[in-house]
Amino acid sequence: MTRAVALPAPTARARRGESLGLAPFLWALPALGVLAATTAWPLVQTLWLSLTDATLFADRAAAFVGLANYRALLADPDWWDAVRVTLVFALVSVALETVLGVAIALVLAAAFPGRGLLRAAVLVPWAIPTVVSAKIWAWMYHDLHGVLNAMLLGAGVIDEPVAWTADPATALAAVILVDVWKTTPFVALLALAALQMIPGAVYEAARVDGAGPAATFWRITLPLIRPALIVAVTFRLLDALRAFDLIYVLTGDRAETMTVSLFVRQQLIDFQDTGYGSAAATLTLFLVALATALYLMAGRRREGALA
Repeated sequence: MTRAVALPAPTARARRGESLGLAPFLWALPALGVLAATTAWPLVQTLWLSLTDATLFADRAAAFVGLANYRALLADPDWWDAVRVTLVFALVSVALETVLGVAIALVLAAAFPGRGLLRAAVLVPWAIPTVVSAKIWAWMYHDLHGVLNAMLLGAGVIDEPVAWTADPATALAAVILVDVWKTTPFVALLALAALQMIPGAVYEAARVDGAGPAATFWRITLPLIRPALIVAVTFRLLDALRAFDLIYVLTGDRAETMTVSLFVRQQLIDFQDTGYGSAAATLTLFLVALATALYLMAGRRREGALA
């Protein structure tokens, strides 16, 4: 004969939780209103302007032109050059930052004297404002007085000074180098945090099973820190696809390093073509969203295949 078990009466906290109803959403309304005012409304305004022929120097009212700006933009070779530069800059810089960040994190995770000081020193490039970093590197890249040319000339690597940010052959590589130098610590910080969450018993079991350093890294370390790396790469990809200040300070509006953000700035500020520039800004937003979505979909597909 089974005995009926009396269920405990719901606590006062549970009753309060059940009676909340729409209250949490109402509490979030002020924050949603601020977000709409600062983000949604400018976005809607940009979308509207992209459908007009608005300019900053015309005395007439803007006229609705539909998708004419988008058709002209998709046929503009300068736009596609900016897209190509943006993708090259983002993919190369983020790939280098990921590899170097993981390598630095592996070094910082080991126990050695002065580890705390080295961890603090690694974060210095990331802590420096981007404009300040770009200006420092611009002086270092200077063809006549830059320390980089002085070092390479003294080592016999080059025979004459190189205008690193002015030469079309080296401008993009010079910009990528500065971006890698500045933002690799961000990836290293997230990777280091993930490494410190791995239990030591896992590595002990790997040593007992006879796994070498390479097998331990590829089979244990990398899979366990992959979620943190996905977060780091996602944030870095978003930043790299909309890069503006670093490139603008180093090279200005040069075609060799003009990203989509610089293209938008040129149309809106230099040419004062509000409608065309708004269309470029809208497509830039679409490009960033599409690239991020494809990356996340690829990551989830890979995680599913591994599972």
